[in-house]
Amino acid sequence: MVGMTTIVQIGSNTRNWQELWFMSNESSLVQSGTEASLAADNETVEQQKYGERHIAEGKLITFPNPRIGRWYNIYITLPEFTCKCPFSGYPDFATIYINYVPNERVVELKAIKLYINSYRDRYISHEESINQILDDFVAACDPLEVHIKGDFNPRGNVHTVIEVTHKREQTPAQSTILTRKESDLK
Repeated sequence: MVGMTTIVQIGSNTRNWQELWFMSNESSLVQSGTEASLAADNETVEQQKYGERHIAEGKLITFPNPRIGRWYNIYITLPEFTCKCPFSGYPDFATIYINYVPNERVVELKAIKLYINSYRDRYISHEESINQILDDFVAACDPLEVHIKGDFNPRGNVHTVIEVTHKREQTPAQSTILTRKESDLK
């Protein structure tokens, strides 16, 4: 029986041969696609690969701004953003651009990478994903300004770009310091 392929239909759940996966040897193991999916869904944290575990635990981590009071921009490009369409389930791909002026905290780069990767299996619209990223970013580091742009790959001949901005309300003291620094540049 070596080299012989055995296809077994399991109950009425099997619709066609493509839904079966099998091994072609003497002890053929056949499992329906549905049962395989359920087995994968029951995977425990210990069975997850370390990268999957880090992504699942992904939080935006910050550290103290080394130059509080100085107005400077930080540009971050994340070219591998993915999420799933909430209507069709098809994957959506985008490049995320983050431009921010830090206040007292700066976002750690590995943490933002893992946070962005956590969207890969989420069913979320383009609009909601970029707005949620903005909300989480502002909650994590409270920047003076932040602009986030999601440039989604065309799908179905439609190209979507979502841009959101947040500007922190400044106290009179902060406004005076920043105005003075800006006038020094002129």
